[in-house]
Amino acid sequence: MSLRGAIRGPQTAFSWLTILPVPEPAGPFDRSLGGAAIGSTPLVGCVLGAIAAAAAFGLGHTELPELLCGLLIVGLLAVLTRGMHLDGLSDTADGLGCYGPPARVHQVMHSGSTGPFGAATLVIVMVAQAVGYGALMQENNWAAFIFVGFISRVVTVIGCRITLPPAADSKFGGLTAGTQRLTIPFWVLGALAVGFAVGPELPVPGVIAVVVVTLFAWLFSAHCAQRFGGMNGDVLGSLIELSTLIALCVVLAG
Repeated sequence: MSLRGAIRGPQTAFSWLTILPVPEPAGPFDRSLGGAAIGSTPLVGCVLGAIAAAAAFGLGHTELPELLCGLLIVGLLAVLTRGMHLDGLSDTADGLGCYGPPARVHQVMHSGSTGPFGAATLVIVMVAQAVGYGALMQENNWAAFIFVGFISRVVTVIGCRITLPPAADSKFGGLTAGTQRLTIPFWVLGALAVGFAVGPELPVPGVIAVVVVTLFAWLFSAHCAQRFGGMNGDVLGSLIELSTLIALCVVLAG
């Protein structure tokens, strides 16, 4: 593989999943490129985590309440990712909360409006994340921001494992679902290494967080794929947001 080919995956991941000024790669956006982009999303998580840590460090030198600082960090991450993961979380919650076959679920998820399940889930998850980020600030645990950003993107690789097919009407799923195999152990082991490397506070909680988040991502993605008739982009977004919260809880509990 050429150097240009090797960087197309990360380049696509950053241009696709963030507002960072990264140009889109030349050439067709096919399933091969979609799989390469998903396989690079943990790198995106590291960068977003570092940006969040820098923002938290700056906010820590103000007199703003920790909860407000946490909400600002959650808002910053939403802006940096165009809010697509929060939208996926809301749609997934609405889909799981309705009755009927996959066709009915897809209709609810793609209705364009947020239902009661989606609205409640958004509020709870965003506020809980804000409290978690505020607590990390209180502990001056800046390295944990990077770790949480990283592990919360490893779940997208797990969600696109080869055994889960794309949903029939999902363009995003058609480009990414079922594309990952060897990248899964690579990034899970990488998450364990990051947990050990980023700071003395994280080794034990970091290892536990990796185990808990990996297990959650595996089971939740399997359930959603069965309920929705395959994987789609909304499920991947919900995996990211829920795994962020789980990782925050485990690190803080440790």
